[in-house]
Amino acid sequence: MLAAIRVFAKSWVAAVLIGLLILSFAVWGVSDVFKTRASNEVVNAGGRSITPAEFRTEWDRAKTNLEVQSGQPISNEMAVENRFDTRILEMLADRESVAALVERIGLKPADSLITREIQRIPAFFDQVSGRFDKRLYEDALARNNLTAPAFERNVRDDIAQSHMAAGLVDGLRPPRAYAALAVVFAQEARDVSAFAVGPPAVKPPAPPTEAQLTAFMKENADRLMRPEFRVLSVVRFSAAKFAGSVTVSEADIRKQFDFRKDALNRPETRSLVQIPARDAAAARQIADRLGKGEDPAVAAKAAGVEPVVYADKPRTAVVDRKAADVAFAMGSGEVRVVQGDLGLAVVKVTGIQLGESVTLDAIRPMLEAEARKTLAAERVYAVSQVFDDAQAGGANLDEAAAKAGVSVIKLGPVADQGIDTSGKPVSGISAKLIQTAFRLPEGGESQIEDEGEGESYVVRVDKVLPKALPPLDEVRQPLTRAWMGQEMSKRLREKAEALAERVRKGEDMAKVAQSVGTQLTQLPGLTRQASGEQGPLPQEAFAQAFSAAKGGVFAAGGGGPFVFIVGRVDAIRPPAVADNARAVEQVRPQLGMTLFNEIGGQMPRYARAVMKTRTDPELVRQTLGIEAPKAKGGKDGKGAEGK
Repeated sequence: MLAAIRVFAKSWVAAVLIGLLILSFAVWGVSDVFKTRASNEVVNAGGRSITPAEFRTEWDRAKTNLEVQSGQPISNEMAVENRFDTRILEMLADRESVAALVERIGLKPADSLITREIQRIPAFFDQVSGRFDKRLYEDALARNNLTAPAFERNVRDDIAQSHMAAGLVDGLRPPRAYAALAVVFAQEARDVSAFAVGPPAVKPPAPPTEAQLTAFMKENADRLMRPEFRVLSVVRFSAAKFAGSVTVSEADIRKQFDFRKDALNRPETRSLVQIPARDAAAARQIADRLGKGEDPAVAAKAAGVEPVVYADKPRTAVVDRKAADVAFAMGSGEVRVVQGDLGLAVVKVTGIQLGESVTLDAIRPMLEAEARKTLAAERVYAVSQVFDDAQAGGANLDEAAAKAGVSVIKLGPVADQGIDTSGKPVSGISAKLIQTAFRLPEGGESQIEDEGEGESYVVRVDKVLPKALPPLDEVRQPLTRAWMGQEMSKRLREKAEALAERVRKGEDMAKVAQSVGTQLTQLPGLTRQASGEQGPLPQEAFAQAFSAAKGGVFAAGGGGPFVFIVGRVDAIRPPAVADNARAVEQVRPQLGMTLFNEIGGQMPRYARAVMKTRTDPELVRQTLGIEAPKAKGGKDGKGAEGK
């Protein structure tokens, strides 16, 4: 072997290969061959960065919102195919760049301001005390895959940017000359003559030939392309299905009652007021006032303290345990001085709502239903374990289902939107099941997947039907209508252009209108303020009327596929000077906000240039488990700096 290698190394072939290798090093650089990733950041903006884990959290949150809005599951592959990853990456790059720029400017809110802002968020309030609860705060962050430092950094960024925006808005005063130009632009008046050109003006198109229809179908392939469909085999494990066949005994009901009775009993509740006292003398004065029927708020104010009011609360809701014990031993309207855990206080009971203990017979139907649900869940678990053991032993889905005594359901063809080939929803299929099925290859089987509420499933992909155009005969009628509509619109536009050309050459416009069976309409005093769908002209025609010079003739769309407008600008009149002066001052605040919005729109781009922001789309796709396409015009597929 070594001898053969030596002989080859001396040959002309080896010389050529080695020469090409040396040339490649010279052109692309030897460093790329041995290069490792220098950074593990999806975004870097002036010292601020987004890690792959942080990107994944933002991605999951945004994709979940998108799925809720669309009402269907969305795979990572589908989202990336539609450049959703790019939009999230660009959003994060903009956000971090602006935040880094604001930090560099020197806007840094104090820690106390951040703490105060977080403690004002109602989602973190305890429902009993109505105060900020650190445990609720931490639980809410954990549910959203956020850490306290990351959340507090976001709050700090929001406060800093809102302060900067407030300063810009307060100090931004556009020059009067700008406002004057805006007023002249908006109030300039034009007199326009116009007439409509409709279907009677042209010869109707004949139905398309087979060749025309085939070509039209190819031109619109993207819109006609059917999505990928899949034929599925599904095994369901349903507690609801087993619930009708399980037998509930008296012992089962009693067991459920013993487990639930403490939670079902309604405790005694009381309404009371607790007023803290500085000393015994102050307590006696407060008690005397309350005993005479004085309003607790007035009595507390006279003592220079704030009352604590509990409205229809159980004993456990009263913070001071000793005060609670005394209050729940008092009668309604009674007043007592209490030495509580939190100090000396005066307590008055203003209302008593007796508790209620439930009996087994009173809630028997509910307990029986719950016991039935529990037994059904246990039955489902047992059956699913038989299936799981069989599958682990090498049985396929059909064999494992037979051993477990459950049926195999055939579904499909179904698309990833949960619809069949006719566009109707497929019954017996959930969003999670669809998502699982479209992650599997053809022939692939899932493990047992839990759907909650005692429901789970196993799915196998029996067949994958790739994206394809439908047969021509299947879409012939709607495709023919679309082709004829497009042809009619094309003919009408050409006719309108020909009529406009006749007017340009000096032919009387009213006679040109009459030649196609329509009437000329005079539209005096049009202004840009009257634009829009509700104006005297459709938007395209309106735009043409205000871009043409005096005497200019135009042909434009008429707000529908089969109506076109031919028009002429007869006169252009500037607004009156006296009206301008008043309007200028009225429009300046609005113009100021417009300038502010434009500054805000350009700020991310400016911030990214200043902070030399870098993005790594390749790392994003690796984070999502998707192979990244090779970048064009670059060596490593990374985004450009300051993009």
